Amino acid sequence: MSSVALAGNVPIAAALRARSEDRTAWLLAAPAIVLLVLFVLLPVAAVIFLGFTDFELGYGKFRFVGFENYAHLLNDRTFRRSLWNTSVYTAIVAPVSIVLGLGVALLIEGEGRARGFFRTVYFLPVASLIVAMATVWQYIFHPTIGPLNALLSLAGIPGPNWLGASNTVLYSLSIIGVWQSVGFNMVLFLAGLTAIPRELYAAAHVDGAKSALDRFFLVTWPMLGPTTLFVVTISITNAVKVFETVKMLTDGGPNKASEVLLFTIYQEGFVYLRVGYASAMTVVFLAILVVLMLLQYRVLDRRVHYT
Repeated sequence: MSSVALAGNVPIAAALRARSEDRTAWLLAAPAIVLLVLFVLLPVAAVIFLGFTDFELGYGKFRFVGFENYAHLLNDRTFRRSLWNTSVYTAIVAPVSIVLGLGVALLIEGEGRARGFFRTVYFLPVASLIVAMATVWQYIFHPTIGPLNALLSLAGIPGPNWLGASNTVLYSLSIIGVWQSVGFNMVLFLAGLTAIPRELYAAAHVDGAKSALDRFFLVTWPMLGPTTLFVVTISITNAVKVFETVKMLTDGGPNKASEVLLFTIYQEGFVYLRVGYASAMTVVFLAILVVLMLLQYRVLDRRVHYT
C-alpha cells in the first residue's frame, strides 16, 4: 500500500521540482529582463511615440502631428544626403573589411611562430581609443604635413585634401572604417577556422584537392558559413552605425559630404533640439537595420552549412 502511495507521489514531486526550477530560472533572469525593459524596450517605445509629435527640448507642451515628421523626411535634402552617404560608406567598409579580415585570418592561421604577435597587432585598432586614433588619422590625412601626401609627392602625385574636400572625405572615412573593422572580423574568422576539423583537409587531399585554393573552396569556405553570416551581419550593422569618426574628424562637412544618418539624428535631437523629428529619423534608422538583418539571414542562411 505504501509503495503504491509512493509511486503516486512521484509525478507530484517531479512537478513540484520542475516548478521550483522554473521559479529559480525566472529569479535569475529577472535582473537581465528588468534591464532589457528599462534600457531597450521602453526607450524604443518612447522614440516611436515621440516620432508622432512635435516635441522639442525646453518646451513643456507638445502636440501629436501624426505622420507629418515622416512626410517631411521624404522632402528633407539633408536626410536624403545622409542616407546616401551612409549607404556608400557601408557599401565600401563592410565588404572590404570582411574580405581583408578573412585574408588576414588565413595568413595568421598558417603562421606557426608569430601567430600571437600578429593577432595582437591586427586587433589593436579594435582595442584602441577612437579619440586618440582619430587624432592620428587626422595627422596622416593632413594636406600639408601628413605622411600620406608626402609619400604621394615623392611619386610626383599631388595629394588631395583628404578630409577637407567633398569628393574625397567619404572615401577617407571609409579607409578609417576598414582599418577599425578588419581586426574584429579577423578574430571572428580565426575562431571559425580553429573549429574546422583537420580531418576534412586530409580527406580533401585524398579526393584530389592538392592546392591550397582547392582546399579553401572545398573545405574552408563551406565550413565558415555560420561565421561568415555572423561577420556579414555585424560588419553591415557597425558600418551603418558610424558616428564617432564623422563627429571628431569632419563634423559632417564639408558641405554635408560626410554627414551620415546617426550624425543627422544627433544634430536634430541635441543641437536643434527637435526631438520629435529626430525620433522619426531614429525609427527609420532602426527599420533600416531590421530590414538589412532580415535580408541577410534570408539570403545567406540558405547557403550556410551548419555542422
